[in-house]
Amino acid sequence: MSSENPARPPADAPASTAPPADAPVRDRSGGDASTSATAATIASAADPASTAPAPDAAIAPAPDAAIAPDAAAAAAAAANAPPTPTVTPPPTQTIFAKGDKVSAFAAFDSTRKHADVLEVRRPAGFDPTTGDPAKISYYVRYDGFDKRLDAWVSGDKLWPAATRTKGSGVDLGDLSGAGGATRKMTRTLKRRYNEINNVGVATEDLTALDQKLEHEHDERTKVKNIGIVECGKYEVDAWYFSPYPEEYQHCDRLYVCEHCLKYMRKERTLLKHKARCAASHPPGKRIYEHPRKAEGKPTVSFWEIDGAGDGKVYCQNLCLLAKLFLDHKTLYYDVSPFLFYVMTEEDETTGKHSVVGYFSKEKWSVEDYNLACILTLPPYQRRGYGSFLIAMSYELSSREEKLGTPERPLSDLGQVSYRSFWSKRILEVLQRAKGNLSVKDISAETSFKEMDIVSSLQSLNLLKYWKGQHIISATPKIIEEHLKTFTRKNAIEINPDLMRWTPPVFAPPPNPRKGGANRQ
Repeated sequence: MSSENPARPPADAPASTAPPADAPVRDRSGGDASTSATAATIASAADPASTAPAPDAAIAPAPDAAIAPDAAAAAAAAANAPPTPTVTPPPTQTIFAKGDKVSAFAAFDSTRKHADVLEVRRPAGFDPTTGDPAKISYYVRYDGFDKRLDAWVSGDKLWPAATRTKGSGVDLGDLSGAGGATRKMTRTLKRRYNEINNVGVATEDLTALDQKLEHEHDERTKVKNIGIVECGKYEVDAWYFSPYPEEYQHCDRLYVCEHCLKYMRKERTLLKHKARCAASHPPGKRIYEHPRKAEGKPTVSFWEIDGAGDGKVYCQNLCLLAKLFLDHKTLYYDVSPFLFYVMTEEDETTGKHSVVGYFSKEKWSVEDYNLACILTLPPYQRRGYGSFLIAMSYELSSREEKLGTPERPLSDLGQVSYRSFWSKRILEVLQRAKGNLSVKDISAETSFKEMDIVSSLQSLNLLKYWKGQHIISATPKIIEEHLKTFTRKNAIEINPDLMRWTPPVFAPPPNPRKGGANRQ
């Protein structure tokens, strides 16, 4: 690897892309090729001089004139030949501006999609009258897709948008399932629909203050400021904006030490740092160690870190790194009110630990939130670690003898992870039960809040409302069929015997705030 930051083309710029539908096919010499370009020219066999009539002369064949055989063949070929197609000249490339609606190439699935131009980046000294529009880069957001797929797209991969049709989003009006019949959407119904179907909270459903904050946050963070993050043996494309200090803004590549999470702009700085970095694991206390050598997998551990203690800088660095992959988390330096539970993999050779994910929780929560923020770093996703993090948060709640729930709003990936986790645990409880269970019974066994149990059962269509009460309606066969869909080969279960943790006690803050942190 070079000692300098390598130049990297935008992530959305593949080696080749399909031309617009109306562009001509290019031949190898660079000219426009058509189906008639190689056809021989059909000429009359008659003497050229005889084919040009004298001025004002009537054009009529001689009464008994015979047509030469080769001329007859040429005439027949001309009559049967297909019409020469008209070749459409290539369209003139357009220079777009912020706010324009465009059709943009999407590298994530190699198709063209409707998008909005959020930012424009021109080469130094670019002259719009004579410069090549293909050299301009546009930061676009694709309609109907999460912000993490926003990308810089070169000018030759953008085209004027075609007419947009309505209905590309979720139709919240038709929830009855009665052959297209619609009904008015109440706020409660919409919120329930959004939760069950993993639809984000719409801005218009927020309070006036939250709408203002959301708008300010979106304006400030709409363009990614880091291109790639290199941490340990992995390099990952950033998903979102993160407020690293000004001198680290707009880095094509950011280097992060996998042990202490210190961040750097240059590879040579990272190499010097690693030579003297003494950190082998996160600061704080190890509360759980889960050996997996028998499975051929690294040992995983959990570390509890107080954001107000010696690990404050580590927690700040962790939040900045996490923000590259999380949206709607707004505070990164005030980590004192939080506890951080960091999960690591241990290198059996060196004994050093690398961060794979974490969750945070408030030391004092009025609503009994057992989790403020959760993240599995992208290189470690799809290994069962997300569910393992959630399971640990509920294990802590159980030992605190409390019912827990995560702080809202959840990210789209967080919502999917929680829905799967809740559903699987609830189905396992129902499968073990010999008699009828109530929602309250399930809550006592799982430490889940009743509202989370109700929404999960509704998503599985296992809950009926009868005489003012929620009734669980499920046969053993239905439960077994549902459980099959939640079976994962890489699932990791918490072993309570491996826990080394007692609930910490903190004095309540002078003015405990209701509504959750929604930050870490």
